[in-house]
Amino acid sequence: MSKLFLIPTPIGNLADITARSVSTLSEVDYILCEDTRRTAKLMNHLNIKKKLKSFHKFNEHSKIKNIIDDLKKGLTIGVVSDAGSPGISDPGYLIVKNCLESNIEVESLPGPTALIPALIISGIPCERFTFEGFLPIKKGRKKRLEELSREIRTMVFYESPHKILKTLNDLKIYFGDQRKVSVSKELTKIHESTIRGNLGTINLGEGKIRGEFVIIVEGLK
Repeated sequence: MSKLFLIPTPIGNLADITARSVSTLSEVDYILCEDTRRTAKLMNHLNIKKKLKSFHKFNEHSKIKNIIDDLKKGLTIGVVSDAGSPGISDPGYLIVKNCLESNIEVESLPGPTALIPALIISGIPCERFTFEGFLPIKKGRKKRLEELSREIRTMVFYESPHKILKTLNDLKIYFGDQRKVSVSKELTKIHESTIRGNLGTINLGEGKIRGEFVIIVEGLK
């Protein structure tokens, strides 16, 4: 029976993959992945041999039709991102939308994601929060920050190492110096760390900045 599976992969520590994810990766006909080389390393670690096909934000529109055709033929297909759950700041939404429009069953497996661990260890209230992912790089950035400056819920952002300092500075400009903030990097990896403080004083230290970041900012009181 045709079905699309969204399969979470570890965000760092390979031991975090679930038994169900391993089983599903073993059973699907082929796997769509952001970076075939990165996914191949995981598959080798799991001792799973499966055909991998490139599927990322730069080619997903051109590949949707062929994928849907394969599913209509009765194939089962897995979708993975480089790390975490597909569709969360990664490709996934478009293929799910097209599957549902074609009456093809979609199943999302639970598993690793960076935002929840970072939120829980932040020390900032997490009973109500909004996930914002990556802020716009240029167009729409100012408007989004202005809107979020009035948000009363805790906010969660993702950021890359080469933009983290700019984003923290922009948050300070629009949210003020006193907003509490928690910055986690390399979650589940050897060099995992979390720095807590406020936007006016938080310091990521000296030297080259590495790793992927999750920023947690308290809402407007």
